[in-house]
Amino acid sequence: AVIDKPTVQRSVKAETSSVCAIILGGGAGTRLYPLTKQRAKPAVPIGGAYRLIDVPMSNCINSGLNKIYILTQFNSTSLNRHLSRTYNFGNGVATGGEGFVEVLAATQTPAPGGKDWFQGTADAVRQYSWLLESVKNRPVEDIVILSGDHLYRMDYMAFVAKHRELGADVTVGALPCDRERASAFGLMKIDGSGKVVDFAEKPQGEALEAMAVDTQVLGLGPAEAARSPFIASMGIYVFKKDVLLRLLNEELAQANDFGSEIIPFAADKYKVQAYLFNDYWEDIGTIKSFFDANLALAHQPPPFEFYDPSAPIYTSPRNLPPAQVVDCKVADALVSHGCYIEDCVVENAIIGLRSRVGKGCTIKDAMIMGADYYETDADREALLAAGKIPLGIGEGSVIQNTICDKNARIGKGCVIVNKGGIEEANREEEGIYIRSGIVTVLANATIPDGTTI
Repeated sequence: AVIDKPTVQRSVKAETSSVCAIILGGGAGTRLYPLTKQRAKPAVPIGGAYRLIDVPMSNCINSGLNKIYILTQFNSTSLNRHLSRTYNFGNGVATGGEGFVEVLAATQTPAPGGKDWFQGTADAVRQYSWLLESVKNRPVEDIVILSGDHLYRMDYMAFVAKHRELGADVTVGALPCDRERASAFGLMKIDGSGKVVDFAEKPQGEALEAMAVDTQVLGLGPAEAARSPFIASMGIYVFKKDVLLRLLNEELAQANDFGSEIIPFAADKYKVQAYLFNDYWEDIGTIKSFFDANLALAHQPPPFEFYDPSAPIYTSPRNLPPAQVVDCKVADALVSHGCYIEDCVVENAIIGLRSRVGKGCTIKDAMIMGADYYETDADREALLAAGKIPLGIGEGSVIQNTICDKNARIGKGCVIVNKGGIEEANREEEGIYIRSGIVTVLANATIPDGTTI
């Protein structure tokens, strides 16, 4: 997508040229393994046609931000390819001559500690902090730090405008939450002005109750404030550039993490404010949260919609034909472009790009990621004649409670439903991995005809 201008009326007239966004590509993504076996976490497909990185990238574009760095370290090939194909700011003229999207990979330098990989979120930004001081970024006053594995829609310039209006040194995105969800997050305590005064990481019992605050301070109504008396850190921040550089390079030169080290320290010394975000937000850091968030997209109405006329989520333009659905029963499903599904049942499922589902199949409570390429009918017939398995899901197979990663080949008459109710199993040699009771068929795996799992 060549971006000529922001697609929404910005909620504030804050000066976007003085703001730079840094999207953190994340670590090895071990909690999302095996989906991160050959790709970085932000490159994991979501919603049938998108990748996780499309969410913060689109939020930046819709907010009018056009100075964007993405920090990567692990398996970044597919992420880099997707970014270069999708986000093109033209020759610079269309965006006022200064817009850019740059991928910054972990690299070795002659500096002290320059032989190390990124040690954490803060260390990743520190290793490239010299860029923030370069001539190109001289007009930049505020830095927005974002994560590459969250699902939400947000106007970052409204976030920056509040940060500036309050005269804050650091502003933390805050999510109101109830008691049930609160203990899963890092919580913040605020005073009557919304200034952050205390932090607690995933507190329980009395420690949890001690973190309760009056969320009306941030703008919630009385009834909603009573239901959601806790505020969780979303892991997204706005820093004054000079404060960020001072914290990383002088005051906390050994700190590796924003959430557990930089922000608590800053709250003691600087003006750290909370900014309320009271809308859909999901951290897609584990296989279970990833699976649940994807299937929820097929519900009616969905909790999050990729298409919003005022703030769409962009992705790579692919020039694929519409999905072909022949004599099927389809309910509560997203079927992506380029798919061919015939005489099958699809319920509560995501069917990704170029998916091929054979006759008599049942796909239920499942995410099929699809394929990166097509096989011609002649290719498929030749494979079948040779006793091999073509791309997609073979005739008469049943897929339930399963994620099928890209380019998987599933034979005829397979039953992949986790019959034994196994919670955790590493069967990579068979092309299968089970986490939290959810079966994942690995990318490029081949599952023989008649297999039952």
